[in-house]
Amino acid sequence: MTLINPNIQESDKFTINDDLDFDLIKGGDLRHDWSLEEVREILELPLMDLLWRAQIVHRSYNPGYKVQLASLLSVKTGGCSEDCSYCPQSVHNETKVQPIPALQVKSVLDRARAAKDAGADRFCMGWAWREIKDGNAFDSMLEMVKGVRELGLEACVTAGMITDSQASRLADAGLTAYNHNLDTSPEHYSNIISTRTYQDRLETLRRVRKAGITVCCGGIIGMGESDSDRASLLKVLATLDPHPESVPINALVAVEGTPMEDLSSIDPLEMVRMVATARIIMPKSRIRLSAGRQQLGREAQILCLQSGADSIFYGDTLLTTSNPEVEADRKLLADAGITANFSQE
Repeated sequence: MTLINPNIQESDKFTINDDLDFDLIKGGDLRHDWSLEEVREILELPLMDLLWRAQIVHRSYNPGYKVQLASLLSVKTGGCSEDCSYCPQSVHNETKVQPIPALQVKSVLDRARAAKDAGADRFCMGWAWREIKDGNAFDSMLEMVKGVRELGLEACVTAGMITDSQASRLADAGLTAYNHNLDTSPEHYSNIISTRTYQDRLETLRRVRKAGITVCCGGIIGMGESDSDRASLLKVLATLDPHPESVPINALVAVEGTPMEDLSSIDPLEMVRMVATARIIMPKSRIRLSAGRQQLGREAQILCLQSGADSIFYGDTLLTTSNPEVEADRKLLADAGITANFSQE
């Protein structure tokens, strides 16, 4: 194999074993042929070596450590027919989340305007649906997307499975990105959900890509998966061609009433490892530090930002779970010397 970066000096080479020459991950050309073995080798590197490698790639693709601020609003909350074991919005789980009718267009655009004023430049909207249905609700979604774009914000939607026609109409409305996470590895997936297949998720991504909309796709750790499962999830994402433009890395927020309510919180360094590995194997993707950030602590969040995360969800809530407050995020970024687009400043 040839070096990705022809300027790498012989002394810079770092070999884990006879099969994996890590001068190949210094940053440069994109790869879509990662093997599970390669990804797992990276994920399980000694932490200092992993952080070093990830930071080299991150600095190459994100000089100045700029971070995008994204705000997430639940437009339609609860009542979802999917049986995702982690989700408080599923009708199969007895949680305190009560179904709430979808917000009206004006209300959503008012929230988008407030998010922009607070410094966000991407506004994400979520609907607790198994799949998008044509009709008034979908027409309202189109109006929301158009309105968000007119405010000068990127617009992202997550609303379950999607048809080719719906993807095309969303593209015409100006949708920037469609979020549809894989959640976990193909091998662990049946332990998490039974009402939608892994292939269904991949097919949704194909339709979004075909329509010319960028892809936002990641997963969740802390759901009882193995290290091999984590590597497998990242391998699936990194072998998509092109890579997802946005890769959210979430930690499980165990919610009372879900089958996963008794699972322990992850060690924060596990999130750091996932972020760093994602950065190395998907160097141009925006790696989003997403759900579960509140349980990481300042130091672990800064390590994630150092090793590859270049976006955070910004605001008090993520759909139905809490998120660090705006002022705490401002201080965190300022203390870390990281640049963000605070429109009020």
